[in-house]
Amino acid sequence: MTTRPHSRGPKPSRLSVGQVGFYAFLILSALFFLLPLYTMLVTSLKSMEEIRQGHIFALPATVDFDAWKTAWSGACMGTQCLGVRIGFWNSIKITVPAVVVSVSIGAINGYALSLWRPKGSNLLFGLLMAGGLIPYQIFLYPLVRLLANLSLYNSVAGVVLVHVIFGLPLVTLLFRNYFVAIPEELCKAARVDGAGFWRIFLEIMLPMSVPMVVVASIFQFTGIWNDFLIGLVFAGRDNLPMTVQLNNIVNTTMGERAYNVNMAATILTAVVPLAIYFFSGRWFLRGVAAGAVKG
Repeated sequence: MTTRPHSRGPKPSRLSVGQVGFYAFLILSALFFLLPLYTMLVTSLKSMEEIRQGHIFALPATVDFDAWKTAWSGACMGTQCLGVRIGFWNSIKITVPAVVVSVSIGAINGYALSLWRPKGSNLLFGLLMAGGLIPYQIFLYPLVRLLANLSLYNSVAGVVLVHVIFGLPLVTLLFRNYFVAIPEELCKAARVDGAGFWRIFLEIMLPMSVPMVVVASIFQFTGIWNDFLIGLVFAGRDNLPMTVQLNNIVNTTMGERAYNVNMAATILTAVVPLAIYFFSGRWFLRGVAAGAVKG
């Protein structure tokens, strides 16, 4: 009588040297980027007496949120102690309409350019996009003169217009590369059914491009929210965005330099784009992958 050998389960997989190195690289990269955030967070929760002891990486002995309250509504910029809350609402008033307008116009431009394919259109499109790579600092003075003549200088509408102008090349490029890979037969069939330019765009192309809308919106939102120079030049004293007010708070030299307040104000300024990346990361990756495949 013969006995069958006992079946053995799959051998436990062992990590190769390459996998160990890859995971080690990921862990070190995460620590490299998270360490500054950790330092800012623990410093913002300490009192100034504890900060002066020099233990920069130590957890706070007593958690203190007074620095956060001061940063939001009481941090000083020169002689004014209003915190970053005014800059927060200014940034909202600047960023939201700029994102909506630039993404809307960029989607229409990208759709129109994807349909317009005469001889030499790719060359002309490349030249148009190359203009978007010119440093925008070159255009600051002409734009200042233009907005002053239009009575839009030092206004929310003026800084929104500037952000829309500088954001359109990138947004147009994203949508054009997405739409150009969609089969032409889809649009031709819609035209046979009597659909025109706008109906095809609104009922067919735009619903198909939701991932790209998310990607373009995230790019525009984070870029406009984190902008410093355009807000400083065009917004005016009463409409300064959060980044400009943060700079004014950190560089105020009157009285004691409150490092806990500075760190809290920095985190408050960065929390909105961080939250957007955190909650829409899946949509962002889908959009990037779709653009990579279709573009």
